[in-house]
Amino acid sequence: QVQLVESGGGLVQPGESLRLSCAASGIIFRIDTMGWYRQAPGKQRELVASITSGNVTDYADSVKGRFTISRDNAKKMVYVQMNSLEPEDTAVYYCNAVIRSTILVPSRAYWGQGTQVTVSS
Repeated sequence: QVQLVESGGGLVQPGESLRLSCAASGIIFRIDTMGWYRQAPGKQRELVASITSGNVTDYADSVKGRFTISRDNAKKMVYVQMNSLEPEDTAVYYCNAVIRSTILVPSRAYWGQGTQVTVSS
């Protein structure tokens, strides 16, 4: 069974930084694209940033220049460095990864449980 576990959320003031981490564990044959999504109260879940197995990255327009996504394939981890945080970044942040557990099954998407990020003065 595959699990994704996020860490690093918290309460920060506007302009400060946070780094979120996500660790994948379990029976894993291959990890393809990994990413971070967020969901603010009353809003739909949206993509924040993604990174392919070849380290091609993509960002939501609202975070470009402020957030940086990276991954460590050996550790099966994905990170997002969030700088210059704004109150509008307040949300629950979810880790997502497309994972193939064994060579016998197709890849599927997995989600973490989410970690709260609150930006407030």
